[in-house]
Amino acid sequence: MRVFVTGAAGFIGFHSAMKLLGQGHHVHGFDNLNAYYDPRFKEARLLELQRNPKFSFTRGNLADVAKLKEAWDAAKPDVVLHLGAQAGVRYSIENPQAYVESNLVGFQNVIELARHARVSNFVYASSSSVYGGNKTLPFSEDQQVSNPISFYAATKLANELVAKSYFNLYGLKSTGLRFFTVYGPFGRPDMAMFKFAELMKAGKPIEVYNEGAMWRDFTYVDDIVSGIMAALAKPESAEVYNLGRGEKMRLMEMIELLEKYLDTPAKKVMMPMQMGDVEATLADVSKARRQLGYAPQTHLADGMREFCSWFMKITSAKL
Repeated sequence: MRVFVTGAAGFIGFHSAMKLLGQGHHVHGFDNLNAYYDPRFKEARLLELQRNPKFSFTRGNLADVAKLKEAWDAAKPDVVLHLGAQAGVRYSIENPQAYVESNLVGFQNVIELARHARVSNFVYASSSSVYGGNKTLPFSEDQQVSNPISFYAATKLANELVAKSYFNLYGLKSTGLRFFTVYGPFGRPDMAMFKFAELMKAGKPIEVYNEGAMWRDFTYVDDIVSGIMAALAKPESAEVYNLGRGEKMRLMEMIELLEKYLDTPAKKVMMPMQMGDVEATLADVSKARRQLGYAPQTHLADGMREFCSWFMKITSAKL
């Protein structure tokens, strides 16, 4: 296949593009390499991708229709993997305009190109944040998601509705994937796991929100990529799926594993709940198991060992 991957220099985009290239597909990446977090991480991922001759790349913003069209015409894709977006729940409260441009305008630009090109499948990133303050665990796809508690979540929910309307109007097949707390090598430095590791190794305190009473469905990136590959191989009408581990873990357990694998104690500062955050997430992945054959394999302890091993290597190399 010829696959157009937005957000190719991002965490999940990088791992997905590497997997596609490994399977022999042609991948055209699109990314703006913005400075939301240290661009050196994105540049390092991009360098890895560019080692493969079947990878090509365009740097640009999703809101820039002309640049996006230029990349699209060069790629001539059969399918789209749209992972490009402005990430971060808390940052969406501080800077909502960035989310309008990337997550709303950018999504619309990409899905319009997909519609006119009649691609066979449009797979895109949604988020577990669409479940908002829902207290019923595990979160399942048939639950109401009409009460987002962050602007980031609202943009992801809007993407799902647009994709649904494009199937109803134009027959564009799409699959939205609600990711649950993805972690692993080459992870995002703005995420708690990476930030904690960095601060701990520097001997600095870490801020633990909600006094540590937080639970997350930590999902290893290889499991997420397996779900993405399954979605790309099976065009749907306009479906959404949870992609998580399907297991709720305490935030404190994650910190304990960091302490173990980094051989470093954490100096914890207990903090109140942050605006836009939720106490617990847990994915019901039965629909993805049934319809995509999704089967997450990596327990948190094993995934954390891999993450910490990678983190120590890049710390030594001073990426």
